[in-house]
Amino acid sequence: MKKLLTGNEAFAYGAYLAGVQLAAAYPGTPSTEVVKNCANYDTIYAEWSPNEKVSLDVATGASYSGRRALCAMKHVGMNVAADSLFSASYTGIKGGLVIINADDPGQHSSQNEQDNRNYARFAKVPMLEPSDSEEAKKFVRIGCELSEQFDTPVIIRTTTRLSHSRTLVEIEDSNRVVPSQDIPEYERNFAKYVMVPAAARQRRVVVEERLRKLEEYAETTELNRIEPGDDEIGIITSGIIYQYAREVFPTANILKLGMVWPLPTQMIQDFAKRVKKLVIIEELDPIFEKHVRELGLDCIGKEVYPMIGEFNPSLIRELSYNAGLIKEAPPEVSCANTELPVRPPMLCPGCGHRGLFYALKRLDVTVFGDIGCYTLGAAPPLSAVHTCTCMGAGFGLVHGVDKMGVKGQTVGVLGDSTFFHSGIHPMIDVLYNKGTSTLIITDNRITAMTGHQDNPGSGKTLLGEPAERIDIETVVRGLGAKRVEVVNPYEVDNVMKVVKESIDAGEPSVIIARYPCVLNTKEKHPVPAVDPETCTNCGTCLKIGCPPLIKTETQVAIDSILCNGCGLCARICPFQAIKKAEEQ
Repeated sequence: MKKLLTGNEAFAYGAYLAGVQLAAAYPGTPSTEVVKNCANYDTIYAEWSPNEKVSLDVATGASYSGRRALCAMKHVGMNVAADSLFSASYTGIKGGLVIINADDPGQHSSQNEQDNRNYARFAKVPMLEPSDSEEAKKFVRIGCELSEQFDTPVIIRTTTRLSHSRTLVEIEDSNRVVPSQDIPEYERNFAKYVMVPAAARQRRVVVEERLRKLEEYAETTELNRIEPGDDEIGIITSGIIYQYAREVFPTANILKLGMVWPLPTQMIQDFAKRVKKLVIIEELDPIFEKHVRELGLDCIGKEVYPMIGEFNPSLIRELSYNAGLIKEAPPEVSCANTELPVRPPMLCPGCGHRGLFYALKRLDVTVFGDIGCYTLGAAPPLSAVHTCTCMGAGFGLVHGVDKMGVKGQTVGVLGDSTFFHSGIHPMIDVLYNKGTSTLIITDNRITAMTGHQDNPGSGKTLLGEPAERIDIETVVRGLGAKRVEVVNPYEVDNVMKVVKESIDAGEPSVIIARYPCVLNTKEKHPVPAVDPETCTNCGTCLKIGCPPLIKTETQVAIDSILCNGCGLCARICPFQAIKKAEEQ
């Protein structure tokens, strides 16, 4: 039987078939659904960890116990987990340890476009890259076996297109590895697991010898294969780009790399000898191309196919034709009458973040933002977020700016999930180093941006079990913050008052803007009404950028289908022309 699965669903199914017993992750698009789907299998314990480093440490611990384990993260998550990755490379593992790592070519939902094949090379660990959902399923099991065979973590690279596209997958439950039910006994091994310098120096030698053996394995594994064809052109490629190359070059020789690090040097050299033109098609960095050129081989690569952005068959066809690699011109596609109106991303109707950023905008505060739904506070008409770099940076940035005595009012803003992920430490920095910054936590009780995953403040685990709700106010006060206020972000006048007092206080201040995510709670109130006699069409309410508000020739109207009745527009209308239901 076959079933259509996304790449992420297939990874989870592959984990089930491979006998994986623990899966951990911090949600991050495009990797979120891997561990979310692992939770559907009763043989896999699955959890949302506070951040990616913790998830990798948890999975590594399960591996040390002799169980197969998996963790998943998006490409920038590997930056957070890198310390643990490099240490796990040195210690090695016991049970198979697989890391699903999702790159995001085209930056669909990310602040950068890094190519994490570089991490495999840097950490000296093997990396696999499937090209469809069937391979995604198979590669998890192969990754576990490879991990145990070579005593190493194994990274499986995916991309947005592979993670979220559906292809057919063979359902083969009868062929799965049944996990042991025995209670494991931890095996103490100082030389292997205690990375003090004396032991680490010995493991450094092990890592290099392992890499040599992996290079030999790369030459013979079926993960790397040559698909014979016309010797005029030979293409080296991998992952989803293999599918595109196969479509554009149906008769070409193709070296499909399923193991993208270490690379099969001899196989590449032999492949190059059998073709007249050697072409490298890879998304983002020229990892393959540099290796090929270091072997002294001529090839066509990034001078034709760019280092920036996501590839697709049409792009590869056009670039290949322009370079004279294919004879048939790409079909002309008419875009007449197909342009859609621009729909910029914006905060949801009734979102509590909107009131907070409206208040900050009115105060003309410089806002050091962070990664989350609230990043949309940077978009017009709110235009109230002035930096956004990486998880947890908002608090650290504002502290640095404030220490330099920059003129003007400043605040740092991040969300509840980001606070647990990487916001606690910069808050400690502000408190410990006698900072004066005002730090705002937007607490909507969920990890909203990636699809409403639970976090330590939501009171529920990934498995749906009740959990201790970590109270942010208690944590903040426990860190030593003396000035802590909890506000309702809809109460704009009070928010402005509290923010102004906090900034003027000249000491560290923490404001928790607390209101649950309206999409998560499905909360809906009666829709406010606009009084046509009172409305002057001044446009004040439009400055909050709420989608249900529509400007007509004579007055503002409210789309009752979109509106959830939060009443923020009624609160800020200077003429009381918008009436909440209880006022009508």
